[in-house]
Amino acid sequence: MSAISVRDVWVEFGDQIVIENLNLDIASGSFVSVVGPSGCGKSTFLRMVLGQDRPTRGSMTLDGKPLPDEPGADRGVVFQRYSVFPHLTVLGNVLSGYEFAQSPLLGKLFGAKRRAAIEKAEELIVAVGLGAHRDKYPSALSGGMQQRLAIAQALAKDPKVLLLDEPFGALDPGTRAQMHALLKPLWARLGMTVIMVTHDLKEAFTLGTRVIAFDKTRHDPQAPGRFGARITYDLDLTRDVAVPVLGFEKRAAE
Repeated sequence: MSAISVRDVWVEFGDQIVIENLNLDIASGSFVSVVGPSGCGKSTFLRMVLGQDRPTRGSMTLDGKPLPDEPGADRGVVFQRYSVFPHLTVLGNVLSGYEFAQSPLLGKLFGAKRRAAIEKAEELIVAVGLGAHRDKYPSALSGGMQQRLAIAQALAKDPKVLLLDEPFGALDPGTRAQMHALLKPLWARLGMTVIMVTHDLKEAFTLGTRVIAFDKTRHDPQAPGRFGARITYDLDLTRDVAVPVLGFEKRAAE
């Protein structure tokens, strides 16, 4: 299971309010696309789920337990910039995920455990379409291949939640379409919860089972940081109607 619950969360940096009074439930196994203008708190929300940032007020839980104050193996992450080890081969990069998970102090496995990890890594490499590039270094891979490698590396830790921060923003349209075709079947097969931040609405609706929009609904010209972002729209793509958001219908009616 990998259900996420957010209750009365505020994020403030000094007198700057980034997110205000956020309440959200994300069902286990869903694919949530988070959209909104730059600076509206999308990446801040993702970093809170990852454990890099903490809410100023409120609570966040994963399967009913408070989210740890630091990143862990239960939450994998892929950024827009390819976060792979340049000195390791494709196999070495994916294998490192298994080694650090099973041997956090040494970062190395030996004997039967290493052979089993290599077998799993090779299966994952094939699953992301890099089987023919097993022994290549990242510098010899295209941008799309490096992002496939970053996804494989994140999945090697068998995370409950996969976090994607503009993962395909630097790719050309053709390569991006290939990544979409890769990711959705992987998510369906592995059954994990995915949260993806993107500026691309087409991408959000193509991949997500739910699309959430963040934005600031109140503005004070004299104090730009006085109000933070809220969820302004929440669409469950498995339904025919939008999921109710506190205050949204009232604003729409006005």
